[in-house]
Amino acid sequence: MISVDNLTVEFGGTTLFKDISFVVNEKDRIALMGKNGAGKSTLLKIIAGDKPPTHGRVSVPKDKIVAYLPQHLITENTRSLFDEASQAFSNLFETEARIAAINEELASRTDYESDSYYKLIEEVSSLSEVMYATGEINFQEDVEKILIGLGFLRSDFNRPTSEFSGGWRMRIELAKLLLKKPDLILLDEPTNHMDIESVQWLEEFLINSGKAVIIISHDRAFVDNITTRTIEVTMGRIYDYKVNFSHYQVLRQERREQQQKAFEEQQKMMAETQEFIDRFKGTYSKTLQVQSRVKMLEKVEIIEVDEVDTSALRLKFPPSPRSGSYPLILNEVSKSYGDHLVFANASLTIERGEKVAFVGKNGEGKSTLIKAIMSETDYTGTLTVGHNTQIGYFAQNQASLLDEELTVYQTIDDVAKGDIRTKVKDLLGAFMFGGESWTKKVKILSGGERTRLAMVKLLLEPVNLLILDEPTNHLDLRTKDILKTALKDYDGTLILVSHDRDFLDGLVTKLYEFGNKKVKEHLDDIYTFLQKKKLDNLKELERTK
Repeated sequence: MISVDNLTVEFGGTTLFKDISFVVNEKDRIALMGKNGAGKSTLLKIIAGDKPPTHGRVSVPKDKIVAYLPQHLITENTRSLFDEASQAFSNLFETEARIAAINEELASRTDYESDSYYKLIEEVSSLSEVMYATGEINFQEDVEKILIGLGFLRSDFNRPTSEFSGGWRMRIELAKLLLKKPDLILLDEPTNHMDIESVQWLEEFLINSGKAVIIISHDRAFVDNITTRTIEVTMGRIYDYKVNFSHYQVLRQERREQQQKAFEEQQKMMAETQEFIDRFKGTYSKTLQVQSRVKMLEKVEIIEVDEVDTSALRLKFPPSPRSGSYPLILNEVSKSYGDHLVFANASLTIERGEKVAFVGKNGEGKSTLIKAIMSETDYTGTLTVGHNTQIGYFAQNQASLLDEELTVYQTIDDVAKGDIRTKVKDLLGAFMFGGESWTKKVKILSGGERTRLAMVKLLLEPVNLLILDEPTNHLDLRTKDILKTALKDYDGTLILVSHDRDFLDGLVTKLYEFGNKKVKEHLDDIYTFLQKKKLDNLKELERTK
């Protein structure tokens, strides 16, 4: 359907990738994998037509629609949510407007036999045929279905888009993209800022749409559930696997082991050849053999072994100071903003050493309750922080609290204690701060880099109640694995707000569901909870019908 032919991208004297080629077939669902900086987002932009390659081309048939959702996109406009989503049908609106203009002109003209009159008749007939052939005359139903699926409420439909946060505005762009019914959908980190139910809806939509999809995502469960093919970008080239992400990981490890074995055999052969040359280079009777081996060594193409990530690094928390038996007790806690009730009568008890998750749709009060725990907002009811409870809190504004005059290395070295001090550079490397990044001052870091640095700093402080609000946004799979392992081994108490099912799986033992102005306790793992929710939703649907 769409072919990528001999693409090369060079900038700043560096070759990002060279002469890569592949074909995207109808119904392909492809995961684009590779470490940060490998060129995944750049490749997506080239396929979308937003960026030209240095060499090569992307061939898209004229009748095929390619739609692209970049990772960072915030639009500014004054339309309502429903009207903005309906812009996906702007071509339809233009056609309707043209038909109305022609009909108005025809009504005022009397030169029924003229060529120009016949041309207008032909144009309005042709446009009407095209419009009705698209099957999008009643597009409002499609708009409503997509918006509800992405987590919007009907009461949101008339709100101006300027009222929505960046994450919700990204969903508006995703809604417009899906409503265009493209033949190829390009998604760069689409699940950031989405709650679990919206992510599940997007999964089902992409699987059932029958359209081709290329996805960059650090959400392992999302990628595994959707994709049937994995293209890895590494060291300037690509490897194409006709399998999903989990199977790809196995095959990639096998490939690397084969490369390593071939590399070692080649190195052994070259060493033996060099030894022969060194021993006999002055021997007249061996001159031809020596010259032959010298030429052979000159022609050898060194086998490259694919890059290895550092996911074997084990980040270990310092032992946490012992807290009381119950670090946190809430009794009949309620929170409102004016007339808007967020949740009412929330009661929960978290015991020392428990690892729990706050889950539910966006806007139901998960982050609000955490702000109440941190005394950052008022509430009614009783909230008791237990004896000797020392809280470590990660929120989105955590990055703004860093000392801007310190370097990256100083920021971490100042709080690292014990054995971890000897691994500060490894730790920074695992969080994508390598080499020259250590000497950068915090004030010149990007927002994403500051967030990662703030998380590293937080994870090194000796606390016994760790509260993390969406910690996995913008973290790649390798870093998430390191963080998850560290949290599993953490001997303190953990409260985690996350929509990442794979991250929560095997990490938390209890869930608190936020929804319908209530907070409900579930003694389930994340997948059991989601399965029950699905069944409950189906039963509710049947009752409604």
